[in-house]
Amino acid sequence: MRKAERARRPPAGRYGLRSRGLRFLRQQRRVVARLVLWSLLETAQTFLMGYALARALDEGFLRGRTGTGLGWLGVAALAVAVGAYGTGRVYGAVAALVEPLRDRLVQRVVARGVREAEGGSLSALTQQVEIARDTFAGVVMVSRSFVFTAAGALIGLGSLAPPLLLVVVPPLVVGVGLFAASMRPLAHRQEVFLVADERLADRLGDICAGLRDVTAAGAEERVAADAGERIAAELGAARSLARWAVPRVASVAVGGQLPVVLLLLTAPWLLRSGVTPGALVGALAYVTQSLLPALQNLVHGMGASGSRLAVVLRRLVPAGPVAVDGSGPHPRPAHTPAGAPALTLSGLTFAYGPTCAPVVEGLTLSLPPGSRLAVVGPSGIGKSTLVSLAAGLLEPQYGAIRLCGHPVPGDTAHAHRVVIPQEAYVFSGTFAENLGCLRPDPVPEAELLAAAEAVGLAPLLARHGGPGGLVDPAALSAGERQLIALTRAWLSYACVALLDEATCHLDPEAEERAERAFAARAGTTLVVVAHRIASARRADRVLVMDGRSCAYGTHAELLECSSLYRDLVGSWSATGSGPSQPALALRDADGVDAVAGSGLAGDGRHVVAHGSVGQVQAAGDLRDGRPLRGE
Repeated sequence: MRKAERARRPPAGRYGLRSRGLRFLRQQRRVVARLVLWSLLETAQTFLMGYALARALDEGFLRGRTGTGLGWLGVAALAVAVGAYGTGRVYGAVAALVEPLRDRLVQRVVARGVREAEGGSLSALTQQVEIARDTFAGVVMVSRSFVFTAAGALIGLGSLAPPLLLVVVPPLVVGVGLFAASMRPLAHRQEVFLVADERLADRLGDICAGLRDVTAAGAEERVAADAGERIAAELGAARSLARWAVPRVASVAVGGQLPVVLLLLTAPWLLRSGVTPGALVGALAYVTQSLLPALQNLVHGMGASGSRLAVVLRRLVPAGPVAVDGSGPHPRPAHTPAGAPALTLSGLTFAYGPTCAPVVEGLTLSLPPGSRLAVVGPSGIGKSTLVSLAAGLLEPQYGAIRLCGHPVPGDTAHAHRVVIPQEAYVFSGTFAENLGCLRPDPVPEAELLAAAEAVGLAPLLARHGGPGGLVDPAALSAGERQLIALTRAWLSYACVALLDEATCHLDPEAEERAERAFAARAGTTLVVVAHRIASARRADRVLVMDGRSCAYGTHAELLECSSLYRDLVGSWSATGSGPSQPALALRDADGVDAVAGSGLAGDGRHVVAHGSVGQVQAAGDLRDGRPLRGE
């Protein structure tokens, strides 16, 4: 059984949730405007329902004008048909408003799950996001329906006879106010109930998985007592939540049913005040057929869906800045302390298991802002692990990591860096959506084109119709996908770019162009896991990883002091796509060069690549023809 409860994310502040909701609605203002326009048809339907009925009685049937009465009833029937048409279009507008919210929530959940390996991400993605989408749609429908229905009914009451408003409006306002006052405590108690239910479910899952251990340890009574406490806590939360159903029922009774009673009680006074019988019947129709159903839908819909939506959104949209690497919006980085290095590693040690040998051990490194670092080493030595540690995707066993003065992992540090992996992620959509997905707001087209030109994506972008062209990931080569990912990172606000062999599918010219674009980007620090000698030569500093030992310095310095780096340079030069570039002399006791020149014994005067000293098999390999160490 687990010894500690699962850590839970603190709920977002009420102000933060409200402000984000208002910002979302402002961004969807065109959809909101379309929703309002179609809802006006329902307002007309509500208005004409009571008004036409009153005119049918006063000007038609009560005066013996059957045709006039039927005509006004026909107008009411036509209004119902027009309102039904508007309602159908309302559903389309609501869908256009709801789906972007769902997409954003999915993006946040996936990004947080990838970044933090959060255990609840699967539940959030498969259940809570769908709950948020459905409840948001329900909240929009019932709140919109109440607002426009109440507006149509009140306008109709005022047009029939102003005294009717004196009877209907006060109890309606009191009922709506009572319901609004109960919303916050209702949402709080629903969240308390949900948390209690989760705690009980977690503990029961632990108990069921460890029943044999519980019995073997003789801890049945202790475990039963603990489970009983959680059951009692959930029962208390459920009872508290149930008690808040009373204000909901009272608000419907006061705001929707009391006006009917008041209209009947004040009917003699209303008739003496000049209200016609038809107007009185129309007022009853407004209350019973429009206001009462709309208020009931509002109370029951918002009471259940509204509070549930608030709870789910607090869990899906955490408070504070949201930092997302590579799969969602990336905020502007927070302030960087003056003089802080771009990347600092202090005594960094990491192993993939308690019994495994450390991949990185005691590494200390400081990288100034605006510099370029190339990380090299044999395959599988831990270069990608080091990038993951610097990005905060892995946590070290010992040591500390700081990005621009901010501790890693951490949301503030995440906002300062962007990671481009070897296998770039590209999704179906437009080029503009792919390139701008690390920015919280749409990127201007001119900026997209400038970034594409700088990184080298412009030809591909032009072939597909520009930023608005569609991306088919399956139709792109690995190099083309890497160019898209590199341009996306270039457009982000991050000031530290971590390229984990992100140019391995590009030719040397395209690789050089992309790296120089990041180097020319203002205030950018570049860390490259290099796979070509050219990347190491372009870097300000090179980090050579060799198991537990590492070497750090310039290209020239490492050629002097690191045999592994000389060996890597020789291997790169001999197998590169361009002509070989002989390295400097090894200057070891045997005088073996990393790239052999002509004149070696038995080589037929040809230039051949020479292996490492341990791979030498034949005697007389040296330029003077003598044996190697007596062999």
